[in-house]
Amino acid sequence: MGQPDHADVDLAVVLHALGDPVRLTLVRRMAEDGESACSPDGVDAPRSTLSNHWRILREAGITQTRRAGKARLMTLRRAELDARFPGLLAAVLAEDRR
Repeated sequence: MGQPDHADVDLAVVLHALGDPVRLTLVRRMAEDGESACSPDGVDAPRSTLSNHWRILREAGITQTRRAGKARLMTLRRAELDARFPGLLAAVLAEDRR
């Protein structure tokens, strides 16, 4: 579904994707909850806008999407990101705790 191989994930693209507050919120939620629906509770954005955010995260290599019936569920590609860019995701997620 459009996610790159982890060897092809580009740091600049990942940083751009993480630079948006809504996308950063989605990543933080996945880090805490493990999996997210397309329209998670508490995220105040139109469905079409969320779809665009999910696409950007997926194409950057940050998430993967699986289908469960009619639903699409997103998960963080944490192991791949940690292998490709050690400490990056931990630093981004720790910033929220400051």
